[in-house]
Amino acid sequence: MLDREGTMASDQDYRFFHSIEVRYRDVDPQRHVNSATYFTYMEQARAKYLQALGLWSGEDFDAIGIILAEQSCTYMKAFRYGQVVEVGVRVSRLGRKSFDVSYSLREQASGEEYARGNTVLVAYDYRRGQSMPIPEAWRQILARHEGHVPGDPASRKEADHDEV
Repeated sequence: MLDREGTMASDQDYRFFHSIEVRYRDVDPQRHVNSATYFTYMEQARAKYLQALGLWSGEDFDAIGIILAEQSCTYMKAFRYGQVVEVGVRVSRLGRKSFDVSYSLREQASGEEYARGNTVLVAYDYRRGQSMPIPEAWRQILARHEGHVPGDPASRKEADHDEV
């Protein structure tokens, strides 16, 4: 599978997984999971990832200090009712104020990848109403979990997301 930069990402690149069963309400009239629902699956897995790393308690949304700036999804195969989606989550780039989170959505039983996604998250100070540098404590937690410092801060222009 290719990541945002077009390089190969392997199963070993993902150290966190969250499983979600496809619900009846997720399915559209074409009898497959609606395209917008994939973003809900990624959002749920991202929340569980942040909780597992201790970056968010799961209670106070203002305390997390993160906002979504960008999201994308590449669809390869349709999920259907009753299947279990396994969402792999990893931080693939860590910039000064923003970071990329990559996702691999697979059918749990077969391990086949059905979709991949990416989100750009911005560290945000809700009291001041502006973006902020990613706290050093977050950087350390993410680097420890991912086994390396994700990406190169110079690898992507951040100006587009600095004023969010």
